[in-house]
Amino acid sequence: MAFRVEVSLCLILFLSFSSFFFSLGTPQRVFNYRDALEKSILFFEAQRSGKLPPNQRISWRGNSGLSDGSLAKVDLTGGYYDAGDNVKFNFPMAYTTTMLSWNTLEYGKRMGPQLQNARAAIRWATDYFLKCANAAPNKLFVGVGDPNVDHKCWERPEDMDTIRSVYYVSPNNPGSDVAGEMAAALAAASLVFRSTNTMYSKKLLGNAVKVFRFAVQNRGSYSDSLGSAACPFYCSYSGYKDELFWGAAWLLRATNDISYLKFINTLGANDVPDLFSWDNKYAGAHVLMARRSLVGNDNRFDSFRQHAEDFVCKILPNSPYTSTQYTKGGLIYKLPEENLQYVTSITSLLTIYAKYMASKRYTFNCGSLLVTEKTIRSLAKRQVDYILGDNPMKMSYMVGYGKNYPRRVHHRGSSLPSLAMHPQSFGCDGGFQPFYYTANANPNILIGAVVGGPNQNDFFPDERTDYSHSEPATYINAAIVGPLAYFDSSKR
Repeated sequence: MAFRVEVSLCLILFLSFSSFFFSLGTPQRVFNYRDALEKSILFFEAQRSGKLPPNQRISWRGNSGLSDGSLAKVDLTGGYYDAGDNVKFNFPMAYTTTMLSWNTLEYGKRMGPQLQNARAAIRWATDYFLKCANAAPNKLFVGVGDPNVDHKCWERPEDMDTIRSVYYVSPNNPGSDVAGEMAAALAAASLVFRSTNTMYSKKLLGNAVKVFRFAVQNRGSYSDSLGSAACPFYCSYSGYKDELFWGAAWLLRATNDISYLKFINTLGANDVPDLFSWDNKYAGAHVLMARRSLVGNDNRFDSFRQHAEDFVCKILPNSPYTSTQYTKGGLIYKLPEENLQYVTSITSLLTIYAKYMASKRYTFNCGSLLVTEKTIRSLAKRQVDYILGDNPMKMSYMVGYGKNYPRRVHHRGSSLPSLAMHPQSFGCDGGFQPFYYTANANPNILIGAVVGGPNQNDFFPDERTDYSHSEPATYINAAIVGPLAYFDSSKR
């Protein structure tokens, strides 16, 4: 797993002054968004931890982490490995779940047969979160596996012989950021299951309320509480205020309890960054809250709509307020480390806001630039098409989609022979020399995985050792599910 480091706004602004502005009207290739959607959801099955179900479709994966939680005498089996490693980090896992739930809420009716698979992917995470929230009093479990030890190994999850350390936050060691995000995930997921499994939906929402209360009453950053178990891997660089905002916004949508709006107003959370990610939730919270202003005609939410539009104005390449750099090939470029995580998350917000605008035939202005639903949709489509192969290298950055895609993905399970092919364990460092450093393609195709992507020059080396570009992550995929459903349905 790469070190995910977000830099200051000043550096982002410095990077943003690119001389390149591409035409949103340029003819683009036609892609099979439905096929890409199916693959993007299938990827989550390759990331599963725990005992796999009989209908598991990624056959080269096996059971793993079956004793997770035992060091604390609790059951913490299940959940997802975040990326190419064998660690369960709840902070990015919860963001993954929130985004997957949000996209399912927005586009579930357009997903066709993939709706059931999306729900299954969400539930694999929420079942685990319910364990984390209820395993012990006054503790919220937030991760399993020592990342510093795990990252010294290159072994299949089925072979793990490293210590499965258990991490939690508590009143004495708070974690408002990770708790706020877990509350958001549980609340968003409760809406996904509301019409199909009422009892489960109520259980998720009740736990969302409980976990959010824990986040509010015990304020502090989990990075400070967990130290090297969180940093530099998934430090909460933006602080925890955005997660409190995000969690309250989702609880407001799930409960319609206006007290959550009153709480949000006490936070003073008016930051308008030009990115959106597992760490920084402001833009997403503003778009979520803007729905009540734009679609619901509730003027109490007008300020959130304005913040959402300010965010869009910072992203659009022809906006006088843009602070976003683009590659010559037309890709949003934010940061060198796993740039596609920002591209998919931002694109998800763009499609959602375009959907809201279309429902009311709404437009707004970025200075002298008139912004319509089509303006935003065109930019979002450009990003999705770039990822699927409309780029200078003519490469799909989704593994298994198209003919030319990454073959040497930075991913332990994909890069090592499966148990069926090699029943013997490789051990902690047994996989490095024969499989990590080889130029051969991975033996197991990690279908649907979206990797970190090309550099600022639109170049992708396809090297397993180059984790910042070749590593996939659950949160990259969770964010692209919605845009793929959006553009697939627009073709019907």
